[in-house]
Amino acid sequence: MKIRCQIVDDEPLAINVIKKFLEQFKSAEVLSSCENAMEAFSFISENPVDLLFLDINMPTLNGLDFLKSLKDPPLVIITSAYRDYAAEGFELNVLDYLVKPISFQRFLKAMDKVNAALREKNAPKQSVVTIPENAKSFVFLKVDKKMVKVYLDEILYIESLKDYVKVRTVYEDLITHQNLNGMAKILPSESFIRIHKSYTISVNKVKSIEGNCVEIASKLLPIGRNFRKEVKEHILKANA
Repeated sequence: MKIRCQIVDDEPLAINVIKKFLEQFKSAEVLSSCENAMEAFSFISENPVDLLFLDINMPTLNGLDFLKSLKDPPLVIITSAYRDYAAEGFELNVLDYLVKPISFQRFLKAMDKVNAALREKNAPKQSVVTIPENAKSFVFLKVDKKMVKVYLDEILYIESLKDYVKVRTVYEDLITHQNLNGMAKILPSESFIRIHKSYTISVNKVKSIEGNCVEIASKLLPIGRNFRKEVKEHILKANA
């Protein structure tokens, strides 16, 4: 089946750019293109959509408020001329954030994420095999139809991407059909902690705390407002 796409942007030129890019993908089709969120809401309420390309600054209802209004949103890629809303966008579990003008190379990377997400979404639900408590030094994750052994001390952090998670290890990124709550049940709480709606980290892999971010493997990850006190206390205690 083709990826059913909807484009929401108040700039016709921006809509045309995305349409031209999508023409390069035989697996995708544009079901709807709307110049305001209200029109988009009417369409998506009555039609199944797999992928939503969403602008932010639009009249009447902006893109982020529109996204919040959706009970079961599809995969979402933000397309905006402004970088300022990236953090809020990822807190809403958008798949990617493209800053205009969008290059095809960058668009291609976003579509790679879409394909990976849809593969995992359509995969069988059982994606994690737990190990007995006395041997919990690794877990098995279902990745691309095979079970992959992942040692806990190799995990850097885990990123939520809607209906699946990306497990970043010292060697590779692994995508599996799971959520952060499910991962919390199989990871030891003394070694892993939720720092944000979209991130769980390995406490031992934290290199530094900078403002409201932690640094792991040269990447700054945000600490959510509701997590800050517990996270900083946990990290400092673990590394004392």
